[in-house]
Amino acid sequence: MTPTLVGLDTAAIHALLEQLTGAPVPPFRARQVYEALYHQRVANVTAITALPAPWREKLTAVPFGLPTPLQDFRSVDGTRRYLLGLHDGRSVETVLMPEGDRHTFCISSQVGCPVNCQFCLTARLGLERNLTAGEIIGQILYVAADNGLAADLQKLNVVMMGQGEPLLNLPNVLQATRILVDEHGVGLSERRLTLSTSGIIPKIEELGREPIRPKLAISLNASYEDQRRQIMPITKKYHLKDLMAACKSYPLRSWEHLTFEYVLLGGVNDTDADARRVVTLLGNLRAKVNLIALNPGPDIPFERPTPERVASFQAIVRRSLPCFVRKPRGLDIFAACGQLKRMSEESGLVPLTVAPPPPARPSLHR
Repeated sequence: MTPTLVGLDTAAIHALLEQLTGAPVPPFRARQVYEALYHQRVANVTAITALPAPWREKLTAVPFGLPTPLQDFRSVDGTRRYLLGLHDGRSVETVLMPEGDRHTFCISSQVGCPVNCQFCLTARLGLERNLTAGEIIGQILYVAADNGLAADLQKLNVVMMGQGEPLLNLPNVLQATRILVDEHGVGLSERRLTLSTSGIIPKIEELGREPIRPKLAISLNASYEDQRRQIMPITKKYHLKDLMAACKSYPLRSWEHLTFEYVLLGGVNDTDADARRVVTLLGNLRAKVNLIALNPGPDIPFERPTPERVASFQAIVRRSLPCFVRKPRGLDIFAACGQLKRMSEESGLVPLTVAPPPPARPSLHR
């Protein structure tokens, strides 16, 4: 795959500059390019004015790496769903959720997804390919710039909960993470970066050995093995008991909790007995639980639980663990959890006509 400027670290930029100029390059020149790309967030090479003009000219031969906007859907609740084009003609989706003066980016790590969770529209796409580190970072750079958010990074959260299984693209996810949290790079806080996985056990262990990494969220969605196999077929390979053992041994940082996401499917995994089993599964962990009532989608063979079921489930779990109900965002534009599927390429997925966004709503735990 053709390398792009966005996604390179300083060492790679330094090597590239020496290749382009055919001569030794002082290291500070690579740092100038790095900081221009990520900290100053320039939109093209010509804006890197600290570099000599002949060098800028040579750099124009290298693809810059920001995605191309294809479509932008706006929800009545202020959520924006972007379909972003990649250099090879494929596309990926990114969602921006405003929360008062704070914003959460839901970004993708793969084009499509190979995991095949039965309640998720993205599973219908299958896996096309991994995203590069630059394509992961580029989603944030483009959407932040499009919304004028580049100036105040302290109020931005990033969740890798879009298309794809991040742990199946771990090298690129980690490369993107290092640049995202570098104070000379994008400058986000590790505390505001979260990765969600279906439970790829060897990769969870690998992630835990990394000194710089996102927070970890586990997509649980079931209270016992057979139930999880039906909902999440990947459980046939990575069993629930082994997943819980990996979570128990995961090296949490002093400020960190594991997050467990639980999609409630009406009449399937939403009973009081399920809630009690979840407490038993997670009771010995430093953890919190996010409940998500199923977000509807075409051909999804499950129903949304009643509000009473959601409330009862939460009441049982929260006696033992912090437990939150995640409010859906962007339902009218298929931007909510489990709904990401490329509309422009799929018949029958047409967003609703929406009105201008209402005033800011209470904070969302996503």
